[in-house]
Amino acid sequence: MKPNEHLIVALDVDSKERALELARVLTPQVGMFKVGMELFYSCGPDLIHTIRELGAKIFIDLKLHDIPNTVSRAVKVLTRYGADIINVHAAGGTEMMQAAARAAGEEAARLGIRRPRVIAVTVLTSLGQEEFNNQIGITGSIEERVKLWAKMAQNSGLDGVVASAREAAAIRQVCGKQFIIVTPGIRPAGSAAGDQKRIVTPADALKEGSTYLVVGRPITAVGDPVAAAKQIIGEMILE
Repeated sequence: MKPNEHLIVALDVDSKERALELARVLTPQVGMFKVGMELFYSCGPDLIHTIRELGAKIFIDLKLHDIPNTVSRAVKVLTRYGADIINVHAAGGTEMMQAAARAAGEEAARLGIRRPRVIAVTVLTSLGQEEFNNQIGITGSIEERVKLWAKMAQNSGLDGVVASAREAAAIRQVCGKQFIIVTPGIRPAGSAAGDQKRIVTPADALKEGSTYLVVGRPITAVGDPVAAAKQIIGEMILE
């Protein structure tokens, strides 16, 4: 992969106009855009088609977590929208993840299109160890839980996971080199953490084994998003 292909820009805005403005200037620079809850719920699926017409790839980040039949049907819809990556919650269990993987393959085959990659969310990068144990109520370390859910996702037929780069090396140990690791909580050197707890710089994330780096506000909330994207890509190249 070229350095810019590792970068996924999170279009975490609620305006179609702002999202398209960002997509138009950034499409030549980055590998993919993430359309999350805020933008999807504000603008609907038509925006996805418009962004794809620019030649961009799309990660639809809705973190599906429901009974297997419901998730299966949702994955088929998102496949029809032309998603390149779809995510579900690993906490939904093996049967749910198997249903998601199966639905993506079946719908893509029916349409004669490339199958979207289906990945599982592990532990949110906004959670620290104390919250994970004492508020969420799951015992043990975050790393051990992430490794468990990553292997469970792989055994369920999924293509990868969403996880902090702090757990990427451990995931590589149990899931191998081909498993996709999508890493949020990326912050360029010297930038503010915001609401993220387990943050990592672009260079360190790639070094630890992340495949894709998701960056939002450090690019989309500045005056020159193209320059910000180039800075982050530059940090990848330096390493």
